[in-house]
Amino acid sequence: MAEFLQHCANAMILGGTYALLGIGLTLIFGIMRVVNFTHGELYTFGAYMAFMLAGLFAFNFFVSLVLAALLGVALGALIERVLLRPLRGADIDTTMLVMIGAGIALQASEQLVWGGVAKSVPNPFPTAPLTIGPVSIGPIRLFVLGVAVLLLIAFYGLINRTRLGMAMRATFQDPDTAALMGVNIRVMYTMTFALGSGLAAIAGALLGPIFIVYPTMGDLVALKAFAIVILGGLGNIPGAVIGGFVLAFVEEFGAGYVSSGYRDAMGFLLIIAVLIVRPRGLFAAKERIG
Repeated sequence: MAEFLQHCANAMILGGTYALLGIGLTLIFGIMRVVNFTHGELYTFGAYMAFMLAGLFAFNFFVSLVLAALLGVALGALIERVLLRPLRGADIDTTMLVMIGAGIALQASEQLVWGGVAKSVPNPFPTAPLTIGPVSIGPIRLFVLGVAVLLLIAFYGLINRTRLGMAMRATFQDPDTAALMGVNIRVMYTMTFALGSGLAAIAGALLGPIFIVYPTMGDLVALKAFAIVILGGLGNIPGAVIGGFVLAFVEEFGAGYVSSGYRDAMGFLLIIAVLIVRPRGLFAAKERIG
């Protein structure tokens, strides 16, 4: 039982960041109909920004996380403005090729700037784990879980309780009608891509101190983000959140009870199994986002 509870705790921590990645990607696809192949590199960007601010510039760790997220938002807005806005109305193949190229360029830039040596993000938390009954959790991991949950709650409130969220949902349902009602669709697209990018960046900044930071760290993460979106149902934000936690639990229990070498394979086997039974994912896309 103690081992089971430990695996549950580990999966919850990982699931929170997976959910952030999933909702960022599904938000962009749901509103903009853009397959964001830069998502993994934005995750890596957030981790490197946390390293630069907290490690090289000796900023306060918590301030560094906030700044890393804001820089991810800014980079996402720049990508949308420079690359995606001129392609508005272009066929999906052209947009996909441009985004793939942007992802490759971002990764090459990270390799050029930071080199291939892995980096470690310093943090103020003690290394000794906290023991809660039979479960031992590192303080940094508990902090990551708390922040991830708070961000998920804040995002839910943003989408469902604010005028911005209402405009995003209107754009998702019918961009033409939303424009007639006074919604600036171009601004909505920029804010959507920036917000999704910021969620990817904060996920990288949160996990950077737990793991190590290196230029290709976003490759597998991007595949998992796409898997989460497909598992939850394209364009379905609650489905993406649930899909993130489901994937984390399958990976954690697969590594714990089968083999750690099959951790990543377990998740993708689940995706295959789900899609065989439900080709549209666990939750079909709804008429509204949120």
